Amino acid sequence: MAKTLKRRKGDFETEAAMARLQQLARAQSERFGPYADQCRQVAAERLYQARGWTAPRLEIAARRVEDTVAPRVADLLTYAAVQVDPHPKRGGFLARRGRRQVPRPLLFAGAAAAGAATLYGVVWLRQTTQDARWQENLEQARDQVRETRDQLAAKAKSAKERVAATGSELKGDAQEAKDTAASGAKQATSDLNGHVTQ
Repeated sequence: MAKTLKRRKGDFETEAAMARLQQLARAQSERFGPYADQCRQVAAERLYQARGWTAPRLEIAARRVEDTVAPRVADLLTYAAVQVDPHPKRGGFLARRGRRQVPRPLLFAGAAAAGAATLYGVVWLRQTTQDARWQENLEQARDQVRETRDQLAAKAKSAKERVAATGSELKGDAQEAKDTAASGAKQATSDLNGHVTQ
């Protein structure tokens, strides 16, 4: 029975120690909680900065591997496949014993020449269509100028005829007014002479 009491007494001490430790942990968590939040934010910012720094370098490394290592590995694997193949295939234009027959710079030069020819064709076609449009617009402008000139000439001619007709009418009216004035003056003179002699 002594052992049972010791165990119970030991359990009480353990529980009391556990309670003290829990209380101490709560106090410390309240004390260090704001620091932990601040550390969490700083760590997140640093991780974000590290990812921003690492991403471009990984991309550059991937391009370098793709440009330098990958073609060599591909050629090596192709060569190994040709060597292992029990029924080798006859090569075509681009293949000879698992390797390219046409050198890569020549392929690039051909592709560049084809691209340049295509670009020249597109630019030439665009320039030709633009010149055709300009020529069409120029012809339309010339036609409009001719029509406007003809209309102005017709209006000027009709205005000249109207002025001439109005001038001849005025001349006739002036002659008539002159004749009327002369006859009126003679009549007035004779009337006046007749009054004076009476």
